Amino acid sequence: MHAPLPLTLHEEPRADYLQKVTGTAVYASDVEVPGMLHGKILRSTVPHARIRRIDVSAALAMPGVVAVLTGDDLKDLPGTEIRWGLSLRDRPVIALDKVRYVGDPVAAVAAVDEGTAEEALDAITVDYDTLPYATTAQEAMAEGAALVHDDMDRLKDYYFRGEAAPVEGTNIFQQWQYACGDVDQAFSSAARVFEDTFTFPMVFHYAMEPHVCVAHWKPGSLEIWSGGQTPTAIQRVCSEILGVPLACVRVHSPYVGGGFGGKASVKIDPLVAALSWKARAPVRVCLTIAESMLTCRRLDAEISLKTAVDGTGRIVAKSIRAVLNGGAYADTGPAIAIKAAIRAIGPYHIPNLRLEAVGVYTNTVPGAAFRSIGGPQAVWATESQMDIMASALGRDPVEFRLANMADKGQTIKPDLRPLDVDMHNSLRKAVAALESLPEPTDARRRGRGVAVGVSDPGIVPVGGAIVRLRADGSINVSANTVEIGQGSRGVLRTIAHKALGQPLRRIAVAEPDTLQAPYDWGTGASRSTVIIGLAVQMACEDIVRQVQETAAQVLGGSPQAYQLGEGCVEGPGGPLSILDLLRRFNGMAAGEFLGVGRVNSNTHNGDFKLAPLFWETGAGACEIEVDEGTGAIRVMRVGGAADLGHVINRKAAEGQDEGAMVMGLGHTLSEEYVYEDGQVVNGTLFDYKVPTMEDAPRHVATTLIESGDGPGPFGARGGGEGAILPVAPAVANALFQGWGVRIKELPLTPERVWRALQAAKAETNNQ
Repeated sequence: MHAPLPLTLHEEPRADYLQKVTGTAVYASDVEVPGMLHGKILRSTVPHARIRRIDVSAALAMPGVVAVLTGDDLKDLPGTEIRWGLSLRDRPVIALDKVRYVGDPVAAVAAVDEGTAEEALDAITVDYDTLPYATTAQEAMAEGAALVHDDMDRLKDYYFRGEAAPVEGTNIFQQWQYACGDVDQAFSSAARVFEDTFTFPMVFHYAMEPHVCVAHWKPGSLEIWSGGQTPTAIQRVCSEILGVPLACVRVHSPYVGGGFGGKASVKIDPLVAALSWKARAPVRVCLTIAESMLTCRRLDAEISLKTAVDGTGRIVAKSIRAVLNGGAYADTGPAIAIKAAIRAIGPYHIPNLRLEAVGVYTNTVPGAAFRSIGGPQAVWATESQMDIMASALGRDPVEFRLANMADKGQTIKPDLRPLDVDMHNSLRKAVAALESLPEPTDARRRGRGVAVGVSDPGIVPVGGAIVRLRADGSINVSANTVEIGQGSRGVLRTIAHKALGQPLRRIAVAEPDTLQAPYDWGTGASRSTVIIGLAVQMACEDIVRQVQETAAQVLGGSPQAYQLGEGCVEGPGGPLSILDLLRRFNGMAAGEFLGVGRVNSNTHNGDFKLAPLFWETGAGACEIEVDEGTGAIRVMRVGGAADLGHVINRKAAEGQDEGAMVMGLGHTLSEEYVYEDGQVVNGTLFDYKVPTMEDAPRHVATTLIESGDGPGPFGARGGGEGAILPVAPAVANALFQGWGVRIKELPLTPERVWRALQAAKAETNNQ
């Protein structure tokens, strides 16, 4: 087994930089355990079918094959559950009785090496009785559509905020409605009413490291090395399935090569743990990228908007219907559907609102959380319509937005926390950032577009951290926030540095480990800096208090007369090293100061009970060129702005926002799952088009606003998701501004843009 990397101490805020560029960083996919077997998964080749028979005898007879897991084994699992979920317990450990999409795990093989396991898959035969299937939400909601799930087991103790409200006897797993004001009266008396429908595609997370898990089951214990983002969720689900107490389920979280929500909650870990139980040996399963594409993806959506304005151009009413395709299993879909409807409001104060969210099962890859859940789908729709309305009313798009924006402290949705960001300032800063970039020197035709977005992060305010001040003055930070590339370990290290006043070179952050670190709900929803960062700050304050009280007992005087210096306590009588302080207090050179920080809904005098803890926002402006002969869009310049409250690591924060922007170009210009006959036909590295360096904008300017009033440490609020929100509508709005064509379906592929340009030319010629 790989030994944990030594905790290298130096002045760079992110210790992982050096480890990653030198190749010494250990990822979950690098972990090796003595006696480890290798697992492979046989997946369904049909979108919907009853499993008539599985014959694994030939596979088991192959030399080197140790075990094969199928649905028949689930009845023998020692736990209390064989299915799991977040708000609906709808996903079996492995296919039981039927398969629900192409890619559904049907059997899993554990063998002495990957090659043998792969050959064993070919030896397994499966007989199916095929069933009717649905690929789109509309097909699944049609009268007489075959049910993806015959029953829906709602969890009372759901793990993700946003309880499911399924409609029995249908494929709808979420039906949610909300209204305030008198929407119908507002529509009837409005000066203008606009109605538009926008569609958003299925999109793959495309993390560099695919899903991976190493599980080692032994009677009475389970140890897991996971590439997941939420170790405590993995711990809980595997505890239920294998009947191992939580205290005996240990989940390690090495470096993870990207997550973006695709490794949030629980994905392959229960299956790998069950395969280890069946094989009675540690088992490693590392998916290929193609297999990860069959594991989860962003929910596709159809967003319908009806918006009314008065004679002055103020928005007086809005009706939103968000229909999201959740795929074969609900996962976070019930929450995502609600978030999409809320985030389609935008940063606008609208007195009359009607929201509807519908989440639908289909026979496609399961939907999952993905960078600002429901946000890109929603903002794509509402910010495209904002430009449609501005054009029809003869208003400048920026001015029209500013006139309708909620002020800081004003409500967007009455039952949520008032807007805590000045979005007027953010939009102006984004436009200014674009204008600060080098102007093009040629005379090519260009278009400009703007967009803004706000999201209410689904943060669960539950998490903790431990900080140790050692006798030599060095510091350890322990928390279960997972380092998925966003720089969380560096942020926690910096917070401890600021809170304790100790040099960075003396501070180390440990690898997340559920046996060692306090409980944390999970890594996602821009919560790590706010929740766990705040827990670290609280733990450091606990240490300062302990040091002060100890110094007062040893040296006399008031605790407030003492303060931490570098490796010492300072106060009356001159500095005293931490080692000497402990020696004099304990009578020997022994001991440490241990601080614990816990965040819950009572934090900040109960303020954390009100959702959201903060609004995450993004404002963007872009300039594009279009090759009119091919329809290819090239984004030339981008300006962005976001209020992070307090920036802890500027380089990392800018990288997060600029990375989110480029990721947003994916679903804007090229990315989408293509389904034919129930199969993904572009599910490989070669066929699925993500942005490359050639697609990145030529010039980018990012403005990070520090208002200092966030709920996190030193006034910080979360970041890294807001910048993805404005991308698609800003590009589409630039296309309309420069070429007069409005497209309401993503992605804006060259063919789609070319056809729109040709249609516009034909219409002009016919006039």
